[in-house]
Formats: sequence, structure tokens, C-alpha cells
Amino acid sequence: MSYFSADYLEFFKELSQNNHKDWFDINRKRYASSVKEPFKSFVALMIDRIAAADPTIATTAKDSIFRINRDIRFSKDKTPYKTNNSAIISAKGRKDKSYPGLYFELSPDAVQIYGGVYGCDTKQLQRIRAEIAQDPTGFQAVLNDKNFKKKYGTLKGEKNKVLPKEFKEAAQTEPLLYNKQFYYGATLDAKHILSPKLPDLIMEHYHAAKPVREFLLRAFD
Repeated sequence: MSYFSADYLEFFKELSQNNHKDWFDINRKRYASSVKEPFKSFVALMIDRIAAADPTIATTAKDSIFRINRDIRFSKDKTPYKTNNSAIISAKGRKDKSYPGLYFELSPDAVQIYGGVYGCDTKQLQRIRAEIAQDPTGFQAVLNDKNFKKKYGTLKGEKNKVLPKEFKEAAQTEPLLYNKQFYYGATLDAKHILSPKLPDLIMEHYHAAKPVREFLLRAFD
């Protein structure tokens, strides 16, 4: 069976053309029945699937799902609602976006799947760089894993122009040390949202990222 109805996609298509509170209030019951509750059930299912492979996962759907309301305080775009649903499943939940886990986003445009380290503080960044500098061969080995490369390509992220001096020599052979983010992502056709195989598809990407995820997690132990 499919986990979402066609109205899941239709709701977001209409919301993108009517992104204001009046429309949302009129469609609030529809949002609950076609979007919010099915997504909550789906995230709970994915938590169970991932927890079976990783016993450190003990989160809930509530702690994993991001709000549909946008934070518009510092944005030029004042539309109040996101036109997608998203969640992050990790040992830390959505409150810690730096901790490597599985992020997915379902919208009429695409299925987006991400992982790695998106935002980390200075101490965490130092530890990640130290792990890479101490084991550059192991780092390259996980990046060159065939399944990871097929699903994600390589690591992405913003870079620093200047590195701490202790990493400069290692960066001559491993330029990814300049990164201040270490994430990977895949974009898939939105048609998969209505497929009963959606959980399997997401799990395929979860397992493909395992070598890279486990390498990055060494900096969080």
C-alpha cells in the first residue's frame, strides 16, 4: 500500500499558490488528514526501520519532524509555510542538526535525502578535521565506496578559506579538510512518494551512507 494519497502532493501544490494563513486555516482539517498524520505515521515507521539497524536510535516522530511553519524573522521571504514535510532521524533528533543521521524531505518537486554534518560548532569541526587528518586513507576509502558514490556522489559543504595550522599539511592531499560542513544528498523523483516502496528506497540510501556516517560519528564519540 502507499503511505500517502495523491492529495498529499496536491495540498502542497495548492499551498505554494496560496501561501497565507487564511487559505491554510480553511484547509487545516485537510492538512491534518492528508499531510500531517500520514507523515507522522511514516516517520514513526522509518524510526522503527532505522532503529532495527542502529540501537542508538530511540527518538519519536514528534522529536524528529520539523514544523511546517517557516521562521521568517530574518528572511526576506515572508510566506508563512513550507511547501514540504521534513524530518531527521538520529540519536539526537531535530534539535541537534550537527549530529550525523538521516534527513528526508517530501514535496511535490522531489524526494530529498541527506545525511552527514550540516552545522557544527568549532569544537566539533576541530574533531572532525582531526579524524580525517589522522586517517586520510580510511576517509578516502569510505568516500569511494561504490554504493555511496552511486547514491550520493561525494561530500558537499561550505569551505573555510583559512585552516588551523595543524591541518594545512594534511590539506595538501585532502582538500576536504577545508570544509566546515560535511554532508551528502540525493534528489529523487516525487513519484516515489506515492509508491509503497518508499520506505525501502529511503533505507537503501540510509545503508549506502553507512561507511561515511560511521566515519563522521567517530568525531562525536
